[in-house]
Amino acid sequence: MVALAAATALLAGCSSKGGTSGNPLSDDGKADDGTVVVGSNNFPESTLLADIYGEALKAKGIKVTYKPNIGSRETTYGLIKNGSIKVLPEYNGALLAYLDQKAKPKTVAATTTAIEAKLDSKLTLLEPAAAQSKDSVTVNEATAKKYHLTEKSSIAELKNLAKDLVIGASPEFQTRQQGLVGLKSVYGLQFKSFRALDAGGPLTQAALQKDAVQVADIFTTDPTITKEKFVVLQDPENLFGFENVQPLVYKSAVPKKGVDALNAVSAKLDTATLLDLDTQVQAQNKDPLDVAKAWLKSAGLV
Repeated sequence: MVALAAATALLAGCSSKGGTSGNPLSDDGKADDGTVVVGSNNFPESTLLADIYGEALKAKGIKVTYKPNIGSRETTYGLIKNGSIKVLPEYNGALLAYLDQKAKPKTVAATTTAIEAKLDSKLTLLEPAAAQSKDSVTVNEATAKKYHLTEKSSIAELKNLAKDLVIGASPEFQTRQQGLVGLKSVYGLQFKSFRALDAGGPLTQAALQKDAVQVADIFTTDPTITKEKFVVLQDPENLFGFENVQPLVYKSAVPKKGVDALNAVSAKLDTATLLDLDTQVQAQNKDPLDVAKAWLKSAGLV
């Protein structure tokens, strides 16, 4: 309850240049004038995706307010469930792991079905994109060379090495099945220590680069992987599952034309495109809203 209250206070105070004026959380969390509040989690790709969704909705004449960089799923799921935000970029496998740690679907469609079975009745998932951005177990160049690890190496190869390695990730990674819990139960990994950083963002990237951590959770569409010669280890047990980008919406807040617009985004967004957009934002320091607008125009969606 304390975390939710703090997040709600944060929502009331933050905005992006793409938003509309007014307090979208007035009247018990309902947006003013039918405005659709588009939120994002606390990492750059989520903010970029939220901008893409919001601008696609705007192109259909829907009023939009942005609430970026709110926090982790542990916070944002509660906020969309209570209607404080109406649209949220999600990753199907990670959302399912949050809702049901025991689920192990074999297809994207089965992942969506499993999520819908656990999802709050006020919420629904729209169509998944082909684009995937997974959590990963990634080592820095020095660690890869020391232990002869390559992009073909498995997470399992760390079983006898982990005791000498520090892993870094978001604080939530400690308690998630798609995190330390699963790495221990599925792969038998027990690390020397855990360093709480951010969700695959600049703190995690810098710590891995400087060898303050030797292993980290880096999203697989992160351009720093190639730039810094990080090595992403294979996940043969599919701990991190499917991670298709998929809009999560508050059912009553998004009209059919908005649903159609978001599904059209998913139909156009593949992994190569997402990596290119991430590179523009994270490596070239372009404004995510500008990147979102340019891509939507190039894709014929505005």
